[in-house]
Amino acid sequence: MSSTQVDTVSDGEPGPGRGGPSTPHGGEGYQRGLGARQIQMIAIGGAIGTGLFLGAGKAISKAGPSLILVYAVAGLVIFFIMRALGELLMYRPVSGSFSEYAREFIGPFAGFVTGWTYWLFWVVTGITEVTAAAQYMTYWFDVPQWVSALLFTIILYGANLISVKIFGELEFWFSMVKVTAIVGMILICVGILTLGFSDAGDTATVAHLWNQGGFFPEGIGGTLMTLQIVMFAFLAVELVGVTAGESKDPEKTLPKAINTVPWRIAVFYVGALIMILSVVPWTEFQPGISPFVAAFEKMGLGVGAAIVNFVVLTAALSSCNSGMYSTGRMLRDLALNGQGPKFFTRLTRSGTPLAGTTFSAALMMVGVWINYQWPGEAFNYVVSFATISGMWAWVMILVCQIRYRAKADRGELPVSSFRAPGAPFTSWFALCFLALVVVMMGIDPDTRISLYCAPLWAAILLVSYRVLRARDPQNAAFAKR
Repeated sequence: MSSTQVDTVSDGEPGPGRGGPSTPHGGEGYQRGLGARQIQMIAIGGAIGTGLFLGAGKAISKAGPSLILVYAVAGLVIFFIMRALGELLMYRPVSGSFSEYAREFIGPFAGFVTGWTYWLFWVVTGITEVTAAAQYMTYWFDVPQWVSALLFTIILYGANLISVKIFGELEFWFSMVKVTAIVGMILICVGILTLGFSDAGDTATVAHLWNQGGFFPEGIGGTLMTLQIVMFAFLAVELVGVTAGESKDPEKTLPKAINTVPWRIAVFYVGALIMILSVVPWTEFQPGISPFVAAFEKMGLGVGAAIVNFVVLTAALSSCNSGMYSTGRMLRDLALNGQGPKFFTRLTRSGTPLAGTTFSAALMMVGVWINYQWPGEAFNYVVSFATISGMWAWVMILVCQIRYRAKADRGELPVSSFRAPGAPFTSWFALCFLALVVVMMGIDPDTRISLYCAPLWAAILLVSYRVLRARDPQNAAFAKR
């Protein structure tokens, strides 16, 4: 792409109102190209991913039917987080919202850490998801895994550079496939329980939820050990916040999308698990095997495996597509605030962050190569870091909302039109819950390594921040507001 096709945005001092709702292009050079239909499906799709389609198998084997309760409680916490985010978004809807709010309400270093950590989260997630998508392709085609990974990365990269509308359309249809699959599974299970058809008809009963060792067959400890798996499944639900600067009507579309969180979790997680565990006893599920595939096999529906493989492929591509989208926006937000290289501010004429998206896509390609060469435990340890880095954004959302609410109540800032109910108490509750998740991750040897990686990443960020500040001490981006 030639330089004449790219607009360079100056990185002057970002005022508190940058990217406000009244500006047609978000005040950041972006185009408001995401409509209500796309925002709704992005919000829905963000809560449905491979964590549900695949990860639930391991969680079921650890906790049994009590996993339903874990998803319900965790879902309530996610709703508190999303309402806190919604309050901030209606105060000031901007792309790269997490780092912007951290910068405003905590300080420049918090914004720096949040932006780069969320960027890392999506790069790592993109690496794993595009690799997973390539593995799923081998179900139908005998092609080298790297070929599929390369093809998917190029296609999604190109789509994200064309326009935000293309990203929105891809997410809309990816989410539609996932939603249709889960709704179809629920309806089939309801039919089996009421009409008794299929091979599972004679044994299907809701009594499976308590007859196979009770509702807590592995005890409370086993149930708590699934917290990190459950929270990983919910990662990316906050993606709707990154779209704020490119939503056509953020004051209407974003609150509506956030308010759908309770029924999304009730249907797609709690409802789906109740149905599956009523048709198939929890003792028949195994780690590493999709509970949806296992349920279809129990029903005697052979085509189910192929259907689920297609759905999981779609979920992986959806996650990688979201990674391409969000990483470019986060890098540009950091660059606009002087906390990243200036060339990341470059936009195409269609309003997409060229340099940031290209840099992130290149790293995803390197990750695919690394996974191909060394697919051992070291790569899995890096993947586990995604949960910690993703949860950091949630912590920043909650802390910023608490501080914003205090200032708004004192009359120092305008009151948001979409106030979080029960805040700040609900935000404090959510922070305590996230702390419990971190504790459980430290207890579990399978996820403990991610806690060792977090201090290393923090040290890298601290050194980088001090170097940048020393090079440009007059930069307003490093001065606490």
